[in-house]
Amino acid sequence: METEKYRTSTMSGGIQSTALSPEVTKVLRSTYMLLGTTIAFSALMAGLSMAIKAPYFGLVTLIPYFFCLWMTEKNKNTSKGLFWVFALTGWLGFTLGPILSMYLAVKGAEPIMLALGSTALVFFACSAYVLTTRKNLSFMTGFLMVGMLVAFIAAIANIFLQIPLLSLTISAVFVFLSAGIIMWQTSAIIHGGERNYISATVTLFVMIYNLFLSLLQIFGIMSDD
Repeated sequence: METEKYRTSTMSGGIQSTALSPEVTKVLRSTYMLLGTTIAFSALMAGLSMAIKAPYFGLVTLIPYFFCLWMTEKNKNTSKGLFWVFALTGWLGFTLGPILSMYLAVKGAEPIMLALGSTALVFFACSAYVLTTRKNLSFMTGFLMVGMLVAFIAAIANIFLQIPLLSLTISAVFVFLSAGIIMWQTSAIIHGGERNYISATVTLFVMIYNLFLSLLQIFGIMSDD
């Protein structure tokens, strides 16, 4: 059985090149395929939410989110896991609809388009960096997890505090942490820390979602007169 996470082969002239093992390639391919499908489904649900003029859900969003997240993790090794992945991403897309409607009504489409473009750029840049360098970023685990927890608690607190500068700071921190976790998750797949494409997809999707919302808020603030 081959245990190496990626192989090193000698080419002509003594040049060394690295090739991902078949197992890693399979997980990466499955993850990106499912990620692309769930993003499309989430966008469809966001469009539906905007069409029916769904209300803003606020903190209520978190209840179905954590339930779907728990069910996805519980069933990640079975076909049921796919159902819960789409339930989770569909719900997040549906709750995104009212936020997008608000930005369109108040600030226009520019912040949304800037956030979409920037999110795609950050995701592809982070993924490409890790896939190219093959860096092992497992040392970042503790820092990223603690940082995300602190930022999440600060975001919840600021819902009640309503401090504009703190809101902008939290959004910037979420951008930084989300980018870091995208790189960390990609590295985990390459180096064997993640072998379940459902778990990998959920992590990447949630980070892309957080990245988009954080950039949307930053660009929204920047667009104020």
